[in-house]
Amino acid sequence: MPLIPEEPQIHESAQGPRPTPASGRTAPTPRPVPGPRPAAPPRPGRPGPLRPTPPAQRTARDVAAAKPEPQAPAAPAAPAAPQIQLIPASPEGALDAAEEAVDLLLDSGRAPGEVLVITTGEQHPWAAHELSFGETSYWAQHDAKDDVFYADASAAGRAGARQVVVVALNGGSDEVAAATLPLALGRAGALLIVCGDPQRINSVLGAGV
Repeated sequence: MPLIPEEPQIHESAQGPRPTPASGRTAPTPRPVPGPRPAAPPRPGRPGPLRPTPPAQRTARDVAAAKPEPQAPAAPAAPAAPQIQLIPASPEGALDAAEEAVDLLLDSGRAPGEVLVITTGEQHPWAAHELSFGETSYWAQHDAKDDVFYADASAAGRAGARQVVVVALNGGSDEVAAATLPLALGRAGALLIVCGDPQRINSVLGAGV
């Protein structure tokens, strides 16, 4: 058989250009894969990381403004008026009633120096005895306030205030009683006890006592 000459082999490298796709568009060229992106530099004018703001220093004016304004102290309350107690007694028994009232006061816890006894008639025996040693010694015991003090109506104006004042209407005129009772009320801090005839007291001072 006659030999058929071999057809030369066409290598791929020797091939011409590849036919274009049917769509008529060229094949896209592959893009390189991007690597890690470097950190973007800060933009001009852009603030950096926030930092804590230091506390503002307070001036003396700020401290003074923050302090509450002092309030005016409340006015002291007016002292309460003393209570008034009437013990019915005749002029002859008024002094004994006053003594019993003093004993009850001391038994209830009153200190002897808190009691003043005023007589409108005859002096109390204790006052007469102490005055026999002179007025200086007598009033010194009043100022010491260590014991019950007895005074008649003529000396009551010199006596000072005490928590309890006991008045014995054991005599004297209505004028003396009318002057003594308001005075005794002004000397009493908590209690005024009047021993006498209620009708006489009412006729002298009215229903106010």
